[in-house]
Amino acid sequence: MELHLKIIGALFILLALIHIIFPRYFNWKEELASLSLINRQMMKTHTFFIALTVFLMGLLCVTSSEDLINTDFGKKISFGLGVFWSIRLILQFFGYSPKLWKGKPFETSVHVLFSALWAYCSIIFLTIAF
Repeated sequence: MELHLKIIGALFILLALIHIIFPRYFNWKEELASLSLINRQMMKTHTFFIALTVFLMGLLCVTSSEDLINTDFGKKISFGLGVFWSIRLILQFFGYSPKLWKGKPFETSVHVLFSALWAYCSIIFLTIAF
């Protein structure tokens, strides 16, 4: 189980770093231009804090996997992370329209990849918790 947490941790750190390219990849300069200043800044700020949170989750998994598995407090944290990623998995299917990925090979691959990642994270964290 410790190896699974280290893998998840490394993937979370990588995912957090990928957020750096979001503004350019998603063309935020043009796409967000029509938003009010507060909405534009909230989008950027929330994206930064999502990336920071995912990075810190990854760091926790890499540096404290034994504690997450073997302590009562670690099991409680794992339960919280399991619930968090289970909800993220559900939103993968009900929070995003299939129009964003159906019939598009790259987007479908990304959808499947992240669905599998969220499921993997949910299963590992909840298995540790229970």
